[in-house]
Amino acid sequence: MIRPDPALEDSTPILPEDDDGYHKGLGARQIQMIAVGGAIGTGLFLGAGSRLQAAGPSLALVYLACGIFSFLIMRALGELVMHRPTCGSFVSYAREFLGEKAAFIAGWLSFMNWAMTGIVDITAVAMYMHFWGTFAAVPQWAFALMALCIVTTLNMVGVRWFGEIEFWFSLIKIVALCLFLIIGSIILGVRMPVDGHATGLHLIADNGGIFPHGLVASLLLVQGVVFAYSGIELIGTAAGECADVRTVLPRSINSVIWRIGLFYVLSVILLVNLLPWTAYHGGTSPFVTFFEALGVPGVDTIMNIVVLTAALSSLNSGLYSTGRVLRAMAMGGAAPQSLARLNASSVPANGIWLTVAVYLVGVVLNYIVPSQVFEIVLNMAAIGIISTWAFIVLSQMKLRQAVRSGRIASAGFEMPGAPFTSWLTLGYLGSVLVLMLFDYPNGTCTLATMPVVAIILMLGWKYMNTTRSTPDATAERPQCPTP
Repeated sequence: MIRPDPALEDSTPILPEDDDGYHKGLGARQIQMIAVGGAIGTGLFLGAGSRLQAAGPSLALVYLACGIFSFLIMRALGELVMHRPTCGSFVSYAREFLGEKAAFIAGWLSFMNWAMTGIVDITAVAMYMHFWGTFAAVPQWAFALMALCIVTTLNMVGVRWFGEIEFWFSLIKIVALCLFLIIGSIILGVRMPVDGHATGLHLIADNGGIFPHGLVASLLLVQGVVFAYSGIELIGTAAGECADVRTVLPRSINSVIWRIGLFYVLSVILLVNLLPWTAYHGGTSPFVTFFEALGVPGVDTIMNIVVLTAALSSLNSGLYSTGRVLRAMAMGGAAPQSLARLNASSVPANGIWLTVAVYLVGVVLNYIVPSQVFEIVLNMAAIGIISTWAFIVLSQMKLRQAVRSGRIASAGFEMPGAPFTSWLTLGYLGSVLVLMLFDYPNGTCTLATMPVVAIILMLGWKYMNTTRSTPDATAERPQCPTP
């Protein structure tokens, strides 16, 4: 149970115990790149092709709408971080404002999300490696295992290495997008034909308009596009290991909205003005389609390196996040105490090893069913993503209530428009679940697994409560009250 702490009466900041032992090894440039990299991944580089095929130019509007809500979720998380930076991120905030059971549910659903996403990522790395004929004879599971070994090593040697490699992974993605935006804008500005097509807005009007398949098709795309932004919450975890978080974080989060607008929305607008939207197809990056239409040699190899980098970045981030989240849960008694231990590099090694054990299941799946592993695990991540964002917003709402009642001093950087925008964001997340019902069979089957997940969580909660060494595992921890 969460108990009031007298320190709150004079608004003295509380140092959460789940941050003890971590090094403040992340600098401003790394936090900036983590913020951007978390919002840009394979969902844009690869997934935009199938989404353009399904919705046409309206994809830009869907990206914009989902991007605005993603920004609001980041602002909600930012308000919580400014109140109390912690590597436990939303798990610690759920414990503080919603209770221990909420922290248990939030943490394990997040773990499920990143565990499933990690299996997808190592599978993606293996598939991208097979793009080059030189590696055609190497089995898919071997590349999956190699990717896992590399990223595990990087996470085990310290947060500085994680931050550095994530900086360069994110930089590669941003440079690739900037090159496309510059080249595409120049071609559109001088009206240079591409693949025999005159460029311009007429390509939209001549091919069915903004909604070529109707408004309903675009709305159904929301439940797919929302997952392109998964990983935005990583900045909350990284903030706990940043030396100057109160200066760096607001700037990093506020810059994300225009970067989403630039990289997602403007990219799609350029793509549909440079080629007919019907030229883009699923399974092929739309950026590759465009550069191939220009006749640029070697572009397929360059873009394959970029999407390979995006997959490795996601795998790297997932392993980093789950280790910290599992440790925060262990410190609160919601996970085995062994997961709270740090190694000599101040890394939650046991939590990382647990995640690696799940990823090894993905390696086995790549050996047994290499062509089906994506479908097996991809949609399971959906439940974790939606629940994580919902817990962030709910915690922010409780924090704002406590600030208004005078129980907690405001730390600034408040979520704009709250509580209206908080309720609106929760409504948006609920609508995504509703839209999943209409995505048969993938979304429907995912929702059908929710009762099973709920039963597993209930059994897990009961087990953790019966195996604690004391009646109240958090009795001696400095805690904040539940508003």
